[in-house]
Amino acid sequence: MSQTLAKPLDKKQVSVENLRPKRRESIGHQLARIPVWVLIGLLLVVELYPLLWLLLSSFKTSDEFSTGAFWALPAGLAWQNYSLAWTSGISTYFVNSILAVFPSLFLVLVISLAASFGLEVMKWRGNNLVLLAFLGGVMVPTQMVLLPLFTMYFQAGLINTRWALILTYTAFSLPLSVFLMAGFFKSVPRTVIEAAVLDGASIFQVFYRVAVPMVANGLVTIGLVNFFFLWNDLLFSLTFISSDNQRTIQTGLLNFTGQYGQVQWGPTFAGVALTVFPTLIVYLILNQQVIKGLTAGSVKG
Repeated sequence: MSQTLAKPLDKKQVSVENLRPKRRESIGHQLARIPVWVLIGLLLVVELYPLLWLLLSSFKTSDEFSTGAFWALPAGLAWQNYSLAWTSGISTYFVNSILAVFPSLFLVLVISLAASFGLEVMKWRGNNLVLLAFLGGVMVPTQMVLLPLFTMYFQAGLINTRWALILTYTAFSLPLSVFLMAGFFKSVPRTVIEAAVLDGASIFQVFYRVAVPMVANGLVTIGLVNFFFLWNDLLFSLTFISSDNQRTIQTGLLNFTGQYGQVQWGPTFAGVALTVFPTLIVYLILNQQVIKGLTAGSVKG
């Protein structure tokens, strides 16, 4: 009888002894993750605190900037900062940026889509050399071509016009866009294109009915990448545009001053907020499409 009772007790003791190392491993694993969570928290503070500070500063009055600490919370919500910033030139700068960026985006997407289709899908002698030539444009330093471009635009009468920005934005965005779009076309199964050709589709029908819908995520990805690059441009706009009526949003904020050259910090922060937060919202809405596009472009079909 004693032997029969001893066996279950021995099994329980063995099971408890087996659980102790597992508990130690789980506790050790959780302790090892603490530095990772601390690092993630620090990164969130570094990323989110400037945005929060920018938003709160846009609601401060001029007296709060001159008498209070820069980290102090606003005493109230000075919505007049936004209306003053909008009527003091931000609306004009917004329109100029839209009229310079979106035509450039349209040209970049159309040209890069057609060029990458011809280079990657339509195999012909020398296509790899042409693709390398496009890629070589990525390695051209921007500062090295500013003076030649300024001279050409000045002789052509394009200084202080949107065409100077549209042509420059398109030329500098094409190399990387063509290279990335060619990667997206690599993921398109060749059997689908061959089936469309066998069904009697012409090369143009294969292009806009078969190939283009299959790289839609790539179009969104390249469009967003170029949009953020062009919308935040300061160097080209500062070089080719000197007229206040033609300034884009970045150069407009750089010269955003009040009466007698005095900087009005409340409207200035409101103007920066009007510039930053819409683009941030666009990215947060479409970031999943960007991730899907980058993933699709990295897989060869």
